[in-house]
This record gives sequence, C-alpha cells and structure tokens, in this order.
Amino acid sequence: MSRTHVNCNMLFTGLEDTARQQQRLVIENGVFTYVGPQMSAPAPMLGEEIIDTGEHFVMPGLVDVHTHLVFGNAKSEEDVDLHVSPEFRALRGLFFTQHVLAAGYTSVVVPGDAGQCSISVRNAINAGMFTGPRIAASSNVISNRQSLNDWFPSWVGTPDYFSGRLCETRDQQLAEIRRQAKDGVDLMKIAMDGPHFRPNGEHIAAFTEDETRFMVDEIHRLGKKVAVHAYGREAVLYAAKAGVDVIFHGFFMDDACIEAILQSGSHVAPTLTMLANNTEFAEPYEASTKSGYAAMQRRVIEAGCRNLRRAFEAGVPFMTGSDSGFAITPYGEWHAREIEILVDWIGLTPAQALRAATSVSAKMMPATQAVGALEVGRRADFIRVDGSPLDNVGILQDRQHICGVYLGGRRIEAQVPGYDPNRVTDFNTVKWSELHTRQRAVDQGKRSLSKLNPQ
Repeated sequence: MSRTHVNCNMLFTGLEDTARQQQRLVIENGVFTYVGPQMSAPAPMLGEEIIDTGEHFVMPGLVDVHTHLVFGNAKSEEDVDLHVSPEFRALRGLFFTQHVLAAGYTSVVVPGDAGQCSISVRNAINAGMFTGPRIAASSNVISNRQSLNDWFPSWVGTPDYFSGRLCETRDQQLAEIRRQAKDGVDLMKIAMDGPHFRPNGEHIAAFTEDETRFMVDEIHRLGKKVAVHAYGREAVLYAAKAGVDVIFHGFFMDDACIEAILQSGSHVAPTLTMLANNTEFAEPYEASTKSGYAAMQRRVIEAGCRNLRRAFEAGVPFMTGSDSGFAITPYGEWHAREIEILVDWIGLTPAQALRAATSVSAKMMPATQAVGALEVGRRADFIRVDGSPLDNVGILQDRQHICGVYLGGRRIEAQVPGYDPNRVTDFNTVKWSELHTRQRAVDQGKRSLSKLNPQ
C-alpha cells in the first residue's frame, strides 16, 4: 500500500511540553512509520498522497475515558435503563459516535452500560460496517448495596437490562467478571461507592478492601482493565491498593490515598465536567436546583479541587473524562471542557493537560489500539486545529476550530444531523414538573385570591 505524507508547520506529539516546527508524518497501512523533521523524511514516491496542513496545529486525536456512549443524553437514571431496549441503545450509540468524532475525539472509553451495547457498537465499527471512533467497550457496572449503580429500590430489583449488575457475594462477583470477559469487554467498571454516608459525612465504600482486591486481581488475570467510580476516601484507598487502572473522581482522597495511588501506578480521571455544567447551568426551576443536587455538587467541587491539586502536585497521573451521555453533557459538546478544567482548576499546564487527554488517557484503550501520540508504530489518528491549544486549550471546545479529523491517516467527515430528542432520548412518562397547588395558580396569575376564597 502506498504511503501518505503529512507536512506540519506545527506539530504536538502528545509526549512533550512544546510543539515541533516543520515536521512530517509518514503513514502506511494506517500506522505512523515516520515522525520527524521534513528535511530528514523519506521522499514521496510517484503517486503517493501529500497533505499540507498549512498553519493548522496538528496533534493526536483526543481520548475521553468517560463517555457513556449508549445513554442517549439521559435526563435521569430511568432514561438510562427503563424506556428503551438494549438494541435501541446500541443503535442510538452508533448514531452519537458521529457527534463525538466531530469534536475531535477519535477514541473513547465506555465505562459501563447494559449487556453488549457498547461491545456491539465497537464491533460494528471495527468490522468496517460503520465509521466511528475507536472504542474501549464494557458491560454492566459491577455494583453492590451502597453503590452508585444500584439505582432503584430493592423491591424493583436489578433486571439484566439495567446498566448496574448487583453482585453481593464473591460467587456473584466472580461469575459476572467471567461473563463479561467471555463477552469480550475491554474493561470492567466497579461502583465503589454511592450516595450513602456515615454519620460523620464520610462516604461508605460498597465493597471491602478484600473484595475489591479479589475482583481487581481476577479482572487483571483475565487481561482486562479496571475503572472504578469512587468519590470517598475509603473507596479510593481500597481501589488504589488493589491496583485499578483508573479511579474516576477521587474527590475526597487523603494523603494515604495519594500514597497508595503512587505506589500502585493507578491513574485519576476527575471527570469534573458534569459537576461544572450542573452548577453553572442549573436554573431555579430545574429539579437539580430544587433537590439541592446542584448545591451539593458545588461543595464537592470545592473540596475535590483542593484534594486533586494536592494529588497532582504529588505526582499522580491524570486522565480526562467528561461523563458525556447525559442531558447536561450531550455528546460532542463538552468533552474538551475537562482539559480546560484541569488547567484552570487543578493547575496543570496546557501541555500537561493535552498529554492527559492524549497519550495518558490512551493507556485505557486496548493494546491493539495503540493511539494517543504522534509516534512511530502508533495508529495514525490525529486532528488539525485552527489555533494553538498550547496557548488556549479552550479552543478545542469549538468545533469551528477542529478543521480535520483523521483515523488511520484517512480524513473522516463525521455526519452530525440534527435529531428530535422526543424520538431519540426523551421517552420518560413525566407529565408535570411542578406541584400545581391553588397557591401556585395565584402566584402565576392564573387564579385570583377572590376566586379561591369566595365570601
């Protein structure tokens, strides 16, 4: 197969602090075979393609390690699990991969969904049936009582089509891990804690340290990676000691947690984007405001940023994830906000944050998908940006600045048609968002006090 030669006036490899000048990429069979100065590059042969990127900033395709590809921009847990079939979720996820690609994200990690939803999307893309980002797929989140994904009351139970899988005993945990490995997941997610607290306000871990180590050892033995949801100190500590690959959030970690993370080689993906959007965009009439959810997340951000800054200063490696897939974080809209948050809130330099979003986050992708850096031997996934993210990482959130997306050296024109949420996502049966009392009718000017209180 002939080669493709890409001339770059400004190139960021994803492995360094600065951009290189006057570089060339040579691509063969979808893989980089040369990355270096134009003057030393192999000469193009007759008929080989030459791409001139002009003044565009060339960098690796971005990686989001926390995208719920099949959740459909859900407004609630019920939207995630109840209103559409797993088959529809998979098809919908395939549709939304185009929005992810258009944002410059050529790889995504899907940490938890129902059955074989993301597995099916991944397989269809890998088979060449559809064009989409590279996907690290998972299955049901391994949950326990006190876990995040144990969404529903005990009298409802946890049917197979739910995104969480209740595993209360070691036998259940082992069986679920081996089932997922057989089905071909790339990673497994454990919900290490949730909205359950001790009287002192500390999060309660859903699994013991021994249970956590038992599950992680078996998942790693089967050649799969492990991601965990962990807000609280106890859950973070257990996960780090067990050697998980990535800890999502980690907001209430302490020095012991940081030391355990450094010893185990785990990574942290704060995934602050959802919290940031919740607090910034919450309106007075929305449920998140009225329930106190948005206010709670403001407090979490304040405490979390303090602890995350200490972790970063201690040398903990960071990945980037956006929690895309919910109504507050729609696909293709906010993935790159996490990069900006790492710079503005945690103190990473732009180069460090860009590496977190490329070469570091790429460690969660399958070994067969060597991505995340412009380096010989890696897949030739890269983007062209109008402007330098090293000067302003915020430009990566504007699709107008994403001037070209390449997968395996081939330019991709993502298809992002508009859609009707009432036919794609919003299948809930909620009829009213407020309690319409007589006093409310008066307050809205729909009724007068005289009509409600006749003399």
